[in-house]
Amino acid sequence: MLKRLATMGLIEMIPWRGVFLTAEGEKLAQESRERHQIVENFLLVLGRQSRKSPRRDAEGMEHHVSEETLDAFSFVYPETRCK
Repeated sequence: MLKRLATMGLIEMIPWRGVFLTAEGEKLAQESRERHQIVENFLLVLGRQSRKSPRRDAEGMEHHVSEETLDAFSFVYPETRCK
């Protein structure tokens, strides 16, 4: 898995020091965190679940939601969107 991420330019492996995200890896990680936060906040606004449920549900949904739907979700919490 690490070799694949390195080949994709997302991480840099430095012997005896560790694994570090590249600028491109940081960008992808930030986008992923943003998508997750938008979906989780939207589910929390619905207010019918415990705090754990939206977080757990967002883990799966964030990967399948279109940009158009994310924009609609972020209408509820505009400060979540980093554009």
